Amino acid sequence: MVKRYGDFTAVAGIDFQIKTGEVFGLLGPNGAGKTTTVRMLCCTAPVTQGELLVRGMNVSANPRVIKSLLGVCPQDFNLDPDFSVLDNLLVYSRYFSIPKEEALRRANALLEQFAISSKAKNDIEELSGGQRRRLLLSRALINNPKILLLDEPTTGLDPQSRHKIWEEVQRLKAEGTTILLTTHYMEEAQLLCDRLVVIDAGKIIVQGSPSELIEKHLPGGGTLEDVFIKLTGRQLRE
Repeated sequence: MVKRYGDFTAVAGIDFQIKTGEVFGLLGPNGAGKTTTVRMLCCTAPVTQGELLVRGMNVSANPRVIKSLLGVCPQDFNLDPDFSVLDNLLVYSRYFSIPKEEALRRANALLEQFAISSKAKNDIEELSGGQRRRLLLSRALINNPKILLLDEPTTGLDPQSRHKIWEEVQRLKAEGTTILLTTHYMEEAQLLCDRLVVIDAGKIIVQGSPSELIEKHLPGGGTLEDVFIKLTGRQLRE
């Protein structure tokens, strides 16, 4: 799979498969091509070359069906400031033709689940960074997605908020949700991912489970970040 923007190659020929019900990670530094890969998966950026299938369907031929199956939690805070916390979920639910009463039930349940129900009538500007991130995750789950795409879900969060997101990811995995997680946090990938690829400059440099990669490249012990340093000669976060 290749993605080019003019003369710039953002994704330079990557190949991977994600198994149903697993947490699959894209681990790499900023600018590695992780977000571009997510955009191709959710049908917002066309594939330049190669083939991309989601549940057996080509993203080029079946974008509407694929989008209905996905929940997307973007890296950026793209919540609508013109709507309250609750209305952000209700308006978004219309994209999936969810009946009003069912949408309200789901929205209230998600706000309760993510401990922000007390903020339902608040404006977005009144939320903390951690609360906004939990609202983004709530929005991504409003359509009961088969596949959840989490693009750098804990960037900029304090440790307590980060651990709350980790708990939710683990809970969703236990419920059978397939999750694609992009991150540049070694600890996050090592804790959450069943398998992952380490990507750099748009190319996969290694893939496997966290324990397999550490055992193969650092038999004496170490971390995923140590693996990255050994293979590239650079820090993961520069």
